[in-house]
Amino acid sequence: MPRRHPPVWLLDLDNTLHDAGSRVFPRIDIAMTRWVAQRLALPEASASELRLHYWRRYGATLLGLLRHHDIDPHAFLRETHRFPDLHRIVARDHALRDALRRLPGRKIVVTNGPREYARAVLRLLGVAPLLDGLVTIEDMRFAGRWHPKPSRRMLSMIAARLRVPPSSCVLVEDSVANLADARAVGMRTVLVARHTHGVAHPARRPRAGIARRVGVQLQSAVLLPRVAARLR
Repeated sequence: MPRRHPPVWLLDLDNTLHDAGSRVFPRIDIAMTRWVAQRLALPEASASELRLHYWRRYGATLLGLLRHHDIDPHAFLRETHRFPDLHRIVARDHALRDALRRLPGRKIVVTNGPREYARAVLRLLGVAPLLDGLVTIEDMRFAGRWHPKPSRRMLSMIAARLRVPPSSCVLVEDSVANLADARAVGMRTVLVARHTHGVAHPARRPRAGIARRVGVQLQSAVLLPRVAARLR
């Protein structure tokens, strides 16, 4: 019988561990539109349309900008994730901290957000000391290309770097599309539905029902310890 590995929880950050949809994402969208407008000399309406087009086509605005324009990706990420008032938007979450403390196995945050932003959010949530690792979009590069979520290759590479089979990993997300790709590479999946935006990548909308792409559905990440035994 093959040896069972302890679970490795791959935890999305925005709209999974905290609510980013109401105040964080709208400001990132505005910042991205303005950045595209300034760098590409476009009216803001055209910049917004282009930003959304790249997001729908590639899964991330950054990928479209890299493919079609000569941009500095680090400048783009830095300037579109500036939150001098982040402490007013993200509050310490004692319930989340308690849930992660009780969750067995390694806990790795995997986010398409940049490292500085992710570290700040995790610190404000009060959960940074409970985590065993952080994978941000800066880490999702290999063979000279960026591979943010959803990317089956990137998810497989994360499992390889952690030295565990994909079947030992549990991806916890608010995006059904990202979970579908995780399930395709053999990972187990948990949909956090409180802030979910459903299928995040309309151009690649899976045809099967949600039940075929999601192993477990929860209303909040604080409920993860309740289903941990089922996902071991």
